[in-house]
Amino acid sequence: MTERARARPSSVPAGAEVLVEHASRRYGSVDALVDASLHAAPGEMLAITGRSGSGKSTLLNLIGGLEQPSSGRIVIDGREVWRAAGTARHRRELVGFVFQQHFLLVNLVARANIEVALLGSGMRRAERHSRALELLDEVGLADRAEHLPEQLSGGERQRVALARALGNEPRLLLADEPTGAVDSATSQRILDLLAEVRERRGMTLIIVSYDAQVGARADRMLTVTDGCLSDSG
Repeated sequence: MTERARARPSSVPAGAEVLVEHASRRYGSVDALVDASLHAAPGEMLAITGRSGSGKSTLLNLIGGLEQPSSGRIVIDGREVWRAAGTARHRRELVGFVFQQHFLLVNLVARANIEVALLGSGMRRAERHSRALELLDEVGLADRAEHLPEQLSGGERQRVALARALGNEPRLLLADEPTGAVDSATSQRILDLLAEVRERRGMTLIIVSYDAQVGARADRMLTVTDGCLSDSG
């Protein structure tokens, strides 16, 4: 990693404070999440675990402003996400997303995948190009910038997805099963990278996963069971 890439995050503000108050999400007659409450302090790393279909990804989507709670509220840095125009600002300025499926555009090289995500940033083309290269350098992929997704390993594709998620300098990073589609060795490297990025940038990190390694690394672990959230310590 270059000195420039190391130095850049130092100007990024501390992580966001996350408050979920009695949030529920219903799809028709199905309660995907029931009366969930949590607090994440700025810079904290939370792991949310649970079986497939338990409601953990629904909770993450509510925090990220991808879904609206049926009841309750989501508050980030004292601002309610689903009030007025707050949702779009929340997603654009505060949050970065990493998913199990990397969702890279298959016909674009790694650098271009990141540049596309920066189109709404107000940067000029040359700035987007430079920023994409910096972000790839930060995740250890400077030498893979001109490779298509099919030319990258599963772990490399996930690292490109992480670089893309960091493009808006998020204060809150949400990762939904980021190690679910890779082998155990690659999973360890991805977790190492997430931990390094979080420490370097001071951002709040919330990871949804069934992987026991994630819970062992987190400051705190929460469990979702049949839509109900509990603190596992």
